[in-house]
Amino acid sequence: MSATIDQQPQHQPAPQPPSTDPVLLLVVGIVVVLVLGATGYLCVVHRSLAGPIGAVGGVASALAAAFGVALALRRR
Repeated sequence: MSATIDQQPQHQPAPQPPSTDPVLLLVVGIVVVLVLGATGYLCVVHRSLAGPIGAVGGVASALAAAFGVALALRRR
């Protein structure tokens, strides 16, 4: 007598898309606000530094965008 075992396929749950940590978003938001506030303050108080600060801000914004894209692609 041969016994047949009824095997049902094991269904694995669908992987959840990774969510962004709310604490990380809060910290990044606070840092961005503080940096923009400090930059604005330095540009107003020290007008001679407005040009160099603007140049550094332009480079920093490009780096921040690249970092954001890299972080988003890493989370996929």
